[in-house]
Amino acid sequence: MTRDSANHTRDQQVAFFDTTLRDGEQAPGFSMSAEEKLLMAGALAELGVDVIEAGFAAASPGDADAVKRIASEISGPTICSLSRATGHDIKIAAKALAPARHSRLHIFLGTSPIHRKAKLNMRKAQVISAIETSVSLAVQHFDEVEFSAEDAIRTERDFLAEALECAARSGARVLNVPDTVGYTTPDEIYDLFGYLKSHVGGAENAILSTHCHDDLGMAVANSLAAVRAGARQIEGAINGIGERAGNCALEEVMMVFATRKDVFDVRTNVDTTKIYSASRLLAKITGNPVPRNKAIVGRNAFAHEAGIHQHGVLNDRRTYEIMTPEDIGLPGNALILGKHSGKHALLARAKELGFEIDDTALAEIFSAFKALADQQGEIADAQLIELFGGARGAPGGAWHLERVEMRAAYGGRTEPFARVELDHPDRGPVTDIATGEGPIHAAFNAVQNITGIKAIVEELEINHIGAKGRTDCIADIVLRIDNEHFIGRARCRDVIPAGVEAYVDAINRAMTTRNLDAYGQNKSPTSSNTKRNAA
Repeated sequence: MTRDSANHTRDQQVAFFDTTLRDGEQAPGFSMSAEEKLLMAGALAELGVDVIEAGFAAASPGDADAVKRIASEISGPTICSLSRATGHDIKIAAKALAPARHSRLHIFLGTSPIHRKAKLNMRKAQVISAIETSVSLAVQHFDEVEFSAEDAIRTERDFLAEALECAARSGARVLNVPDTVGYTTPDEIYDLFGYLKSHVGGAENAILSTHCHDDLGMAVANSLAAVRAGARQIEGAINGIGERAGNCALEEVMMVFATRKDVFDVRTNVDTTKIYSASRLLAKITGNPVPRNKAIVGRNAFAHEAGIHQHGVLNDRRTYEIMTPEDIGLPGNALILGKHSGKHALLARAKELGFEIDDTALAEIFSAFKALADQQGEIADAQLIELFGGARGAPGGAWHLERVEMRAAYGGRTEPFARVELDHPDRGPVTDIATGEGPIHAAFNAVQNITGIKAIVEELEINHIGAKGRTDCIADIVLRIDNEHFIGRARCRDVIPAGVEAYVDAINRAMTTRNLDAYGQNKSPTSSNTKRNAA
């Protein structure tokens, strides 16, 4: 990048237009109810996005209802509805957005040769006429109007400039240049935005916007290139969801701006510490977990297993982290103990668990740890405590799952329940029977009753893996305990014990981190003895 191109982004405000609830939600497998959309809109408002595209009001009565509810109950961002360039769509959107404190209509119309011929059956003159008519009508009913030239990247440049100029002349104050099919490259879109800035009459009084899809994996890079060339609004979705391969992942752009201020010296209204919660809420609502290796919000984004990386992070986290997990709302990074881990990480985890391991014991423990890790991958804290068993320290220890029995209800009035037995070095075996919405939920409730730690399951993922004639289940769980997140993992032959063991593993990590005893209380010199005697 040249110094001149970098100066294009110097001290400029860039707006975030979030289309999670429209483009993202219309993708297969990501549908949301009106109630779920409202919940997600609240998280987006907390995150600080400037515009929430709440839906496509004319698409269905359900979409219109969701747009209206969000317009009525969400304050802060501008609330927007998508619309075709027709009076019918504009009328429905106007009714849905009537309660909004600040409204925007987002009109789109195809401009590329393939769209004009195959979809619209319209000549260039007819497209220009439709833009003028629809935008002129819309400005009478909304606080703002945005016009999108659908498939702009594959549109003839001179005609694209003509279409955008018509929209600006008719009253549109945001001109969107979407890469509808994810076709462009960073160099190409940079050049295009430069061309449009100098060839679209009225562009100086409007905001140029970029909306990039990820079909070739370049949505974020293309969006950033457009900003360098003068775009002042980025459209995209949380977790990059959207049609086909998805949209530009807004959380990635947000953290590029936060991390590389030397390149993008721009101002935004975003609170990056709300990124993680918004991402996880979306995953929970849609039932689509975030991939482990997803940039910024994936579980591995701030996790380290390689020994040389763990050693560096233990000494100075900047060795392998260009941003901190706290920047996105995570409490800290994670040193994953597996077959690639070294002695430094093992000793650090032993210390966190309260053990002191001398050099003589370390060699034997490390050898046993490596053998176990080769078999199972990531090692849970309960297994580490067994390995550290002969070392000094660690009063209180950790819970261990001894038995779980469940009854599932199918029809009738039978209520699901679970009987769980846990064992603890201080308290010994403890059994509890609990009910729940389902048998595994009942098992979680039983664990809570035993440990005294109340937790909310934010994420639970169970995968089957098979090798050498053996099939195992690996469960990964994320618990929220008093606004802190704790992860757990377990590997078992069956689904149900795997999920419960992962839950117990996360509880053990919470106990260690928060210095809790076997009763879920803060440790003190007398608390454990007093409670044990009372029991």
